[in-house]
Amino acid sequence: MAVGLRLSDVPAPVISRAKLHILDALGLGLASTVQDYAASAFEGVATMSTGGVCSVIGKSERLDMRDAALVNAILIHGLDFDDTHLASIIHPTCTSLPAALALGEALDASGEQVLTAFLAGAETSIRIGLAVDGGFHHVGYHATGVVSHFASAVTSGKLLGLDEDAITAAQGITGSTAAGIQVFLEEGAWTKRFHPGWGAVSGITAAYLAQARFKGPSRVYEGKFGLFDTHLHEPAKTEALIDGLGKVWHFGETALKPYPVCHFIHGCADAAIELFGEIGGAEIATVRALLPQPTLHIIAEPTEAKERAASEYEAKFSAQHVIAACLLRGRFNLPDLLPEALADPAVRGLALRVKCEADPDSAFPEFFSGGVEVTLRDGRVLSRHVRVNSGAGARAMNADQVRAKFMASASLAIDAGKAERIADAVLDLESTCARELMTMLRAA
Repeated sequence: MAVGLRLSDVPAPVISRAKLHILDALGLGLASTVQDYAASAFEGVATMSTGGVCSVIGKSERLDMRDAALVNAILIHGLDFDDTHLASIIHPTCTSLPAALALGEALDASGEQVLTAFLAGAETSIRIGLAVDGGFHHVGYHATGVVSHFASAVTSGKLLGLDEDAITAAQGITGSTAAGIQVFLEEGAWTKRFHPGWGAVSGITAAYLAQARFKGPSRVYEGKFGLFDTHLHEPAKTEALIDGLGKVWHFGETALKPYPVCHFIHGCADAAIELFGEIGGAEIATVRALLPQPTLHIIAEPTEAKERAASEYEAKFSAQHVIAACLLRGRFNLPDLLPEALADPAVRGLALRVKCEADPDSAFPEFFSGGVEVTLRDGRVLSRHVRVNSGAGARAMNADQVRAKFMASASLAIDAGKAERIADAVLDLESTCARELMTMLRAA
């Protein structure tokens, strides 16, 4: 599919959504530049880099192509505020955009070429996720970390103009590096942010090796000891990889996040925010939260740790903390992850009283449904259940909402005028070359 793909082959609504998702991702990349992990990532990578021509979001220095892709991926995925394809449970934009931007800049690719390669890679990542039906998460892998290697290989191969055999080889080569373990959940480590970056490095490397006729396995997904066999130990729905390929674009189903927390919590966050006005400041006795059963081990367990989230990353993956904050504040935005907000004794106290259970009426994985039942001290019981989480399906964020989110994110790092120019360039990406866009994203 990737070899002969032209942007004109992609339905116009999918192209429009893709540009909105790229805009969202770049805003998050800019917002990340003020975070501690961004400074550490750049320092560590720049120390190894021998210099180069590729831009890093928010920095004036330039790095080698793969180094720039690594840092930019960390920035884009770092806040965990980026998009999610709900059914495949992966963040598709960060799986292919960092490679597309870095390699596109190095090759002086057009915006149309970057957009086409990005879509080819992102669709690849989603289809791998659909084939495993959430299986990577169940055995302890971060699915985005796994699929980003293949997505970046396809994206890079497309930009390099590789033929079918070479792009197949690139996927086979990068299969030997595809990983990303979820142990970061135990202590809020920063490695989840690193996963799509290493995927970008691997995918670019694999594409160049394939270009030089380095041989990779042709059955990297379905072969004996291939990806599905080694990572899942059970059959995968391999038909999901190819059904309607080139005609059906699952990327168009991808949801953008209205809250900077794990997407699994969004239905409950919606429900809690809806209850905020009805509670009207009354004292809350207990809270019962209903969440998709397959997600409980990620966002609600171990219970004692989740009830006492101590860092912003722990809070993002704590249903107890997020629901408590939403019930008390009627919102959840980036400032709600600042140290003073996380230390709020009212939120911390209520989080201890949020008890999470499996939702019998969940629409998961089509939507990340959630319900909240609140018992007040005065005896009243209030409840809400949200089947379609905000940002998904018929509740997808529109262009104005995405631009507003971009402006709010970018404003943490740059002035409004520069942010507006970047937004205009991305939304007209077919007319903006990769080097022009990346120049705009650098610091002066």
